[in-house]
Amino acid sequence: MLECDAGELALRTQADLLSLSRSGLYYQPVLPGPEELWIKRRIDEIYTAHPFYGSRKITAVLGAEMLINRKAVQRHMREMGLSAICPGPNLSRRAQAQRTYPYLLRGLTITRPNQVWGIDITYIRLAGGWVYLVAVLDWFSRYVVSWELDQSQELGFVLEAMQHALAQATPAICNSDQGSHFTSPQYLDLLQARQVQISMDGKGRALDNIFTERLWRTVKYEEVYLHEYASPREARLGLARYFEFYNHRRPHQALDYRTPAQLYFQEEVDQPPPIDPRPMPLPTGCLPVTLHREPPASV
Repeated sequence: MLECDAGELALRTQADLLSLSRSGLYYQPVLPGPEELWIKRRIDEIYTAHPFYGSRKITAVLGAEMLINRKAVQRHMREMGLSAICPGPNLSRRAQAQRTYPYLLRGLTITRPNQVWGIDITYIRLAGGWVYLVAVLDWFSRYVVSWELDQSQELGFVLEAMQHALAQATPAICNSDQGSHFTSPQYLDLLQARQVQISMDGKGRALDNIFTERLWRTVKYEEVYLHEYASPREARLGLARYFEFYNHRRPHQALDYRTPAQLYFQEEVDQPPPIDPRPMPLPTGCLPVTLHREPPASV
């Protein structure tokens, strides 16, 4: 709304009319320094390898490499959206500020695609910063229904990922953690409009969303850590390439070496032709050959 270059009104007058602080108009964001980037990369690597490590243990591991205190590690983990997979205090209490829902998947047998979806957010490192990745995963087939990337943790990219997923199918249940994105009225209204049952992990129970947590480990070890993304655009292209491979060409041991797309779309797997147990007839004029193995020479 501001005309900074050649406006008819002075910038001070425009700021006054819009009730804006003029000093904020000149703010230039400070890029993270190389030391902060290195610390966050190490935290990401340690957490991905040991997601049950909290700030205390991560501080202890980093303490062997550099001088750092726990408050700094806690601040970095908070900015990265990381928390240890372990029981937390007061698990029976519900957050009062926002509406939460019970966990609906305990003891449930998942037998078909689109029965249960999971959604979660993770941190993706860049050469000079970081971005955030959200993905919607079908739990039965491990198929990534949709995903989005953003440079901030604003609500928009989460809503966009869910809207793209719901444009393809409607799940019976959608599970998430109790983060602010997934307890926001806009997100809840989006699911309720499609009559989707909402399930949320117990507070401090990241294992309730274990399939999506396992997806993040796979994505980071097989794609992110092997490439040095220089920009968000490069990260988007690399992740798009990887998710296409993950969905359609990567066989999963847990799926009997089928791909997620084969199971999600219920595609038939090509089976090799049966082997005829009868001996193959020899061409005319050929004599059968028997191979004899010489006994080993005595010592």
